[in-house]
Amino acid sequence: MRAPAFWWLPRSSFMANLLRPAASVYGAIAGHRMRQHGERAALPVVCIGNFTAGGAGKTPTALAVAEILDAAGESPAFLSRGYGGNLRGPVQVQPQHKAGDVGDEPLLLAAMAPAIISADRPAGARLAHEIGATVLIMDDGLQNPSLRKDCTIAVVDGVTGIGNGLPLPAGPLRAPMPAQWPAVDAVLVIGTGAGGTSVADLAHHWGKRVFSGHLAPGRALADALRGRRVLAFAGIGRPEKFFETLRACGAILEETRAFPDHHPYTLADLDELRRQAASRGLQAITTEKDFVRIAGLNGPGAWTDLMVLPVRLHLHDENGLRNFILRKIGDRRLSRP
Repeated sequence: MRAPAFWWLPRSSFMANLLRPAASVYGAIAGHRMRQHGERAALPVVCIGNFTAGGAGKTPTALAVAEILDAAGESPAFLSRGYGGNLRGPVQVQPQHKAGDVGDEPLLLAAMAPAIISADRPAGARLAHEIGATVLIMDDGLQNPSLRKDCTIAVVDGVTGIGNGLPLPAGPLRAPMPAQWPAVDAVLVIGTGAGGTSVADLAHHWGKRVFSGHLAPGRALADALRGRRVLAFAGIGRPEKFFETLRACGAILEETRAFPDHHPYTLADLDELRRQAASRGLQAITTEKDFVRIAGLNGPGAWTDLMVLPVRLHLHDENGLRNFILRKIGDRRLSRP
């Protein structure tokens, strides 16, 4: 789905107020669910989640955390629900899998470390332990109580923050904030803006650690985009973030197409985008997450001149986050099972 614009207004709008009764019911159910006690995994669990529906940068954060753990001598594995795929798991992502099988995010994660998709999170954790992982990284799952977490990091978009601060469907929150704060150990604000600053202030009030970072493409590709006329398209949580990154690289966005998050591209979608780009002499470009869905549909070489813009998370205090995560993992190992 595409998030409605009124979710991200700083104050409650007419539409949000109209949906408040439904949001109260949803929020009460979600909050009650979060208070349930889950199963303890055989290995430490680091959860990378967010307070809201929609993209905040969880997948780049999960990849960055995996790099930190790998450098510390751990053997991390990812656990994902596999949103957008038809396999319920538990199953380890393999090279033959496509986005239609396991979802787009697990395909990106599997390029870094073993990735498991499982609708049943505890079953996925057991499989990760069986294949030799020493730490489990949950990509999403902050609000899922089925598996106990040893370190939970909530990723926040610095521009949008928590929007109007209301639960679904009146706002973007997956559960009321008073229910979510106790489940969080730290907040990672990606990018700058009033929304992220406000959440950081709330995190300090709740006694939570706050880290920050930004997403950026590689320098060589960014330089290659400077002055280039492009048709940019994306089906991610906030396509505007992708378009802003391209503008920051100096690309000239002649045409932008925003699709719903995890949009299942069709051959008709691709043919129309390709025709538009060719007829106007534009360079078509999309995100890594979109590309894995396109490649699964039409073969990775089918659109040979389609550009892909990978972005990576640059942490502003990588040592601080590393020490925080490793301490949480160490505390788990010293505690009783």
